[in-house]
Amino acid sequence: MIDSHCHLDQAPLEDNLKDILIRSKSVGIEKLLTISTTLNSFKKILNLIEYDPIIYGTFGIHPHEAENELLQKNEIIKKFSNKKKIIGVGETGLDFYYNNSAKDKQIISFRNHIESALSLNIPLIVHSRNAENETFNLINEYKDQNLKILMHCYTGSKIFAQKLLKFNTFFSASGIITFKNSKDLQNTFKEIPQDRLLVETDSPFLAPEPKRGKKNEPSYLKFTLKKLAELKQTNVENLDRITTNNFNKLFF
Repeated sequence: MIDSHCHLDQAPLEDNLKDILIRSKSVGIEKLLTISTTLNSFKKILNLIEYDPIIYGTFGIHPHEAENELLQKNEIIKKFSNKKKIIGVGETGLDFYYNNSAKDKQIISFRNHIESALSLNIPLIVHSRNAENETFNLINEYKDQNLKILMHCYTGSKIFAQKLLKFNTFFSASGIITFKNSKDLQNTFKEIPQDRLLVETDSPFLAPEPKRGKKNEPSYLKFTLKKLAELKQTNVENLDRITTNNFNKLFF
């Protein structure tokens, strides 16, 4: 298994990293992608990727932080200089649910991250909430440039997913698909092709059933993978192989 999106730099994960890794490896996790959200987050990630061979990282500024940490394209690209284990741009995107940053700043930041990912030829990790049309329209501007897209913690509509499938888009399932009230999302994942699927924890957030309400961690990925296998009407071992191959195809 590969956890395609976690936040090892955040408490309580960063305070219990040794035990987190032991439990992760015990359930069969072979890679952890820990995601940058701020400049300070990235500083921690540079240390984390040296802590253990299975830990990889990204660089990006979360849309919540776009107002305070609005970086230009060249500033983003510089963060990747001679850093082989920093393999993705993000977490970036648009969040018009919380609007912690002004919409125009979010859009500028997202565009700068998109263009950086294209220049670097590495995947873009996208957060999109209450902004399907705006997210699609921005991505669509670059439709002929072979942008590699990972829709992280996908909770969007079936129509949005169908539109994004026209591009080189992968969709990551989080613990939300295990929730009893997520029938629409479950139905959406039933229709996403297996060769476009990844799994994630988004830990320490969004713990899946039967751990809902607790602080999430990468070892809980097995519960999300099991539920996704049920939705795709296959066995866990097969879906584990498929999602692992998809991750490696996208990032390596």
